[in-house]
Amino acid sequence: MGQTINPFGKKIVKVETEFCGQTLSLEVGRVGFRTSASVLARYGETVVLGTAMVGDKPLSGFDYFPLSIDYEEKMYAAGKISGSRFIKREGRPSDDAVLIGRLIDRPIRPLWPKGYRHEVQGVATVLSLDPDFRPDAIAMIAMSAAFMLTGAPFDGPVAGVRVGLVDGKLKAFATAEELNSGLDLVVAGTKDGIMMVEAGANEVSEDQVVEALEFGQKVIQPAIKIQEELAKKVGVKTQEFELSLPDEDIQKRVETWLAGKLGTGLRAPYPERNDIVASLRASMHEHFEEEIGVDFAQVRQDYDDVFTNALHKDVREGIVKEGIRPDGRKTDEIRTLSSEVGLLPRAHGSSIFTRGMTQALNVVTLAPLSYAQMVDTMEKEGERRYLHHYNAPGYTVGEVRRLGSPGRREIGHGYLAERALDAVLPAEADFPYTIRSVTEIMSQNGSTSMAATCSSCLALMDAGVPLKRPVSGIAMGLMLGDDGKPYILSDIADAEDFAGDMDFKVTGTTKGITALQMDMKVHGLKVDVLKAALVQGKAGRAEILEHMLGTMPEPRKAMSKYAPRVEAIQINPDKIREVIGKGGETINKIIAETGAEIDIKDDGTVMIASPNTASIEAAIAWVKNLTEEPEVGRIYENVPVVSVMDFGAFVQVLPGKDGLVHVSEMSEERVEKPSDVVKEGDRVNVKLVAIDDRGRLQLSMKAAAREQKKE
Repeated sequence: MGQTINPFGKKIVKVETEFCGQTLSLEVGRVGFRTSASVLARYGETVVLGTAMVGDKPLSGFDYFPLSIDYEEKMYAAGKISGSRFIKREGRPSDDAVLIGRLIDRPIRPLWPKGYRHEVQGVATVLSLDPDFRPDAIAMIAMSAAFMLTGAPFDGPVAGVRVGLVDGKLKAFATAEELNSGLDLVVAGTKDGIMMVEAGANEVSEDQVVEALEFGQKVIQPAIKIQEELAKKVGVKTQEFELSLPDEDIQKRVETWLAGKLGTGLRAPYPERNDIVASLRASMHEHFEEEIGVDFAQVRQDYDDVFTNALHKDVREGIVKEGIRPDGRKTDEIRTLSSEVGLLPRAHGSSIFTRGMTQALNVVTLAPLSYAQMVDTMEKEGERRYLHHYNAPGYTVGEVRRLGSPGRREIGHGYLAERALDAVLPAEADFPYTIRSVTEIMSQNGSTSMAATCSSCLALMDAGVPLKRPVSGIAMGLMLGDDGKPYILSDIADAEDFAGDMDFKVTGTTKGITALQMDMKVHGLKVDVLKAALVQGKAGRAEILEHMLGTMPEPRKAMSKYAPRVEAIQINPDKIREVIGKGGETINKIIAETGAEIDIKDDGTVMIASPNTASIEAAIAWVKNLTEEPEVGRIYENVPVVSVMDFGAFVQVLPGKDGLVHVSEMSEERVEKPSDVVKEGDRVNVKLVAIDDRGRLQLSMKAAAREQKKE
């Protein structure tokens, strides 16, 4: 620390600023000597290295911008070694790391020029972690600063902050516990506007979200200014580049051929519109293939790109100039809705939710809490009780595509739907189950994550999960006119998503918002536009929710006969060893003989699960028998005499709990010898009359007989 010259004799450049109550510093030249640019960001005890690599030449054959951004969790950053017995080295990124990588990517990607085809890679590595707050915002700042220093045409900087709602007040860099109290919102933007929003919420109002957006956009400004200061101090050399834009000759040819073929002729409901577009594209290919000949194959993709751009322009013009959407809907109109529940007989809960051509099948499975997922990451360790998984194979968009493990999109969509429902799930004590919700997308035409949310809600209710309130979701879009006027669209389909300037997804109940995700395709948006989208989205959510309640008005009172029943009993934690037994012998015997699954928590909570009620009751009786504490005043019936002495008899009232029946307490009549009344192995009724200060049980046969006679 304190070093000002690196090993190559070059000056280390460092800038600092006050940022949300702590010092934020950005440092260049200490590490990463062979990168295009690398920045060491420090905030409190959190240290993140942002490295950027930019290719010298554009890649050929790419019709998209080859940008990748990864977020690297390092267990050592938190002073931890992986809890896995076999794997200690970091391997495949956790879902959290994948989601944070997407979080950083989303506000940065739109700030590169269209047609830029140089390969760009960004890696944010957490080297030191302050456990009081999540490091993702610092990683985003480090990554943005690194891209600023490459000299590539990145129109940044951007910065982000995680905002919580603590005791009714907004707070930046809230702790994990504070974020769970009501709002967990990440807002990222430039100095001029908001680029990205991601949030989970406990049914907060639209006004509270707007206030949080304004707060976030304001507090990130010092982090933006410090990046500009750093770039100025370093003296960035601008990269020379050429954009891969459509050939002007091809542009004119396609535009001439398309004259009179777009507009009204393309406006039709889905899937008819898709068929018209596909037919028109095929006709274009046929026309130019005949005109150009065999050489057309070499430029086919260029013609395709121009055709697609023309379609996007047509979509925008229809909405901005005529107020008509590609499928003929009004700006606030929802596609046709359809849904059903209970279609899979063996599933614990199932549903299909269809909105236009977008369709989601959801299947819910319930299991004992012992099936919860163990989480062991740099930031977290514990259990995850509720899981939502999302799948969307190639056939859902009419493509032949090899199956593989879920990608970033699938993980991100599943997580958004999971957050949407998390706020309304019953507490573990009220519903002691692990819940897995799986969305299988059947068909895609925009807003599949919101279809996943709606179908998941229906399937959870079909499974009998007692949700606090049902949740619906909607995807909002935006077109900006040449004059900057915003045109907000409810329930966007693919054509509007591809051609539009914003993708804004919001979920919630009648009481408030539960999740939010917004991505911009233009360079920042003012809060008042987002506020208008939230208001219009609220009306759309209400319409969708009304339809859902028509299909499933409330959660089922009874669960599927195939779902396990789970009962919870509480025992003295000191008695856990009695239930488990030596080497697990006792608990394994209970499981084998009753057929129930048993899970014991450290606080003495015993979860007993089985689809069979008799199995559960047998296991509960067994556990209670092993752990029950003697109760003064209680009569214990038909309990065994374990030994007979001159002064009385010892009787086992509970497993491992013997008490003395003194000879004077054996009968109303005088007893000379205890052996005249009982012998070892007899079964008798006794009353526990007292427990002395040494824990010894005092029993009475005559008191038990007296009370039973009264009855």
